[in-house]
Amino acid sequence: MAKAKFNKDNYLYWYEQMYLMRRFEERAGQLYGMQKIKGFCHLYIGQEAVMAGAMTVLRPEDAMITAYRDHAHALAKGITANAVMAELYGKITGCSKGKGGSMHMFSKPHRFFGGHGIVGGQIPLGAGIAFAEKYKGTDNVCVCYMGDGAVRQGAFHEALNMAMTWKLPVIFIIENNNYAMGTSVQRTSNVTNLYKLGLAYDMPSAPVDGMSPEAVHEAMEKAVNHARAGNGPTLLEMETYRYKGHSMSDPAKYRTKEEVESYKAKDPIEIVKSKILASKFATEEQLKEINDRINAIVEESVKFAEESPYPDASELYKDVYEDENYPYIMN
Repeated sequence: MAKAKFNKDNYLYWYEQMYLMRRFEERAGQLYGMQKIKGFCHLYIGQEAVMAGAMTVLRPEDAMITAYRDHAHALAKGITANAVMAELYGKITGCSKGKGGSMHMFSKPHRFFGGHGIVGGQIPLGAGIAFAEKYKGTDNVCVCYMGDGAVRQGAFHEALNMAMTWKLPVIFIIENNNYAMGTSVQRTSNVTNLYKLGLAYDMPSAPVDGMSPEAVHEAMEKAVNHARAGNGPTLLEMETYRYKGHSMSDPAKYRTKEEVESYKAKDPIEIVKSKILASKFATEEQLKEINDRINAIVEESVKFAEESPYPDASELYKDVYEDENYPYIMN
């Protein structure tokens, strides 16, 4: 009998990571409604398998960059829930010292380069980070995430062209949740299989079931190995879905309840939980212990954010330019 590709540790890691992302985002949504969190707030609920599946392939030294739906990416990269929640609150103890908020998470020690509010703005930056790794002679990769709306930006095509020409170690990941804000993919282009956009540059490209951490892991493993071997970039279209609106201000009336429920039936957390129980990797009681521990972490992050101070007015003039004498990254 062939050995199973994924083991107990994989499934328990995926479950724990996805539950942390889900619970954190649910709590952030509640706090936004209480006006504890200001500005924009884009939740990741439903898309957790995309991040969880990738993290069982990536190394800590690999770089990551993404758009403004970035809380889960920051958590997956190892930034503490305390630092992420404090950033949502605009507190000095946040990972961007309270200056970035929801859309601009950042941590140099964790090799997490944002959190970018400009649609598609992170795509050429991701190629640039990969260029730096190649220039320095490392075998690190850069994973560059974007939404389906960002692929309509010209910078997407310019970045793909250069990455393929220079064989840069970057994995471009489209998190296709079917809607760019409230506009469906079908209304924005004749090309609705977004992975095909990479084929114009002879870039290895593929669709991936973004609701399955197993499928994400397998696609990422192939792409990462390809990049580490010096063979250049890959474009992956993660087919996923967000259960909530584009942001907290979006009532999402452009979708039917039936559509949303059809995706909730494929909830990655529930499916992984079922596999864990069926394989006897853990009992219901053991999973409840994980849930309780994660719930405590999230509640501690709220307490930490509530009790942390706001930045002093003098902070306004810091971090505008890099200063080697000023340790501006704290988390």
